[in-house]
Amino acid sequence: MIMELLGERGALERQLAIERLGASVLRQPAEAVGEVEDGVRELVTSMFATMYAATGQGLAAPQVGISRQIAVVDVPSQPGAVYVLVNPRLVMASEQRTRAPEGCLSVPGVSAVVERHAHVAIEAMDLEGHPQRLEASGELARCFQHEIDHLNGILYLDHVSPLARRVLVDRYRKQRRGGRA
Repeated sequence: MIMELLGERGALERQLAIERLGASVLRQPAEAVGEVEDGVRELVTSMFATMYAATGQGLAAPQVGISRQIAVVDVPSQPGAVYVLVNPRLVMASEQRTRAPEGCLSVPGVSAVVERHAHVAIEAMDLEGHPQRLEASGELARCFQHEIDHLNGILYLDHVSPLARRVLVDRYRKQRRGGRA
């Protein structure tokens, strides 16, 4: 359904501006969505268009300046699996953890190795407002956790040591001053 929406409505004209590190909306817990209605579907369409244009694999509504519990995910290692997560919550997380590099469309140009749960289960509403339970491992589990963090005002930078965070933020700011981020 997502691909049909993007095709029907013209993906390029639906792109939104991505909020960058320092924007207050990125640090606030997002508001729950009461009902999945046409306005939510329009936002989801724009979020997918924005994510694809920025070559991301996940995007949360606060990243486009909207404090709502909505995220979209399309992980390249899972072809054909596209997810809309409305009011997502983590309901199970494995004790096993993995470490892998992460980046963020709101903090472009820098990345860090982050530890996350290896396997998770989440519950959320889909684009039609139906409840869904999704289980994921690997890169998809990492992406789900990253996007749910965004909805809770948490950035991947919060998962690294204070020293590493300071280095990453300094590198990001230096790139922004140089016009590269």
